[in-house]
Amino acid sequence: MTAAARPPLPDTFLRPVPTFTLTSAEVADGGRLGEEQVYQGGNRSPQLSWSGFPAETRSFAVTCFDPDAPTGCGWWHWLLFDLPATVTELASGAGTGEFPGLPAGAVHGRNDYGTRDFGGAAPPPGHGPHRYVFTVHALGVDSLGLDADTSAAAISGTLGFHALARATVVAEYES
Repeated sequence: MTAAARPPLPDTFLRPVPTFTLTSAEVADGGRLGEEQVYQGGNRSPQLSWSGFPAETRSFAVTCFDPDAPTGCGWWHWLLFDLPATVTELASGAGTGEFPGLPAGAVHGRNDYGTRDFGGAAPPPGHGPHRYVFTVHALGVDSLGLDADTSAAAISGTLGFHALARATVVAEYES
């Protein structure tokens, strides 16, 4: 896959909003995903922390999306929402479906693997580099009013509607 043929990033068609700062001790923007974030490797969500979001933020959502998946519509690896505005960091592994450190009320949506957790990178061998877009969405609502069985497309659209700001880190991986 050539760079010119790459699909747009997931927020390209969403309503423009301001940005804030997202960092990770494990994933560098523009870098390569580590084996810990690969499905057949550690299959662990990376540590993430964020700051500089709008003061009126009432909750956060965290997503990971691969726009380069050969599906015609990308691949959702992680959808976590209804995080209270007091949460500004997730530890490595917080994407496991039953991570004990998540606050009450936080919801893991169903990813495209069909599970309610983080599913690591798994591009088809020889398909070229895939981008993994980790995004934290600062939201103007306490809850999206969605449940864990809501489709990834519906969650994404709802995030776009309620976003006050978003921050993104993009890393690549290829098999």
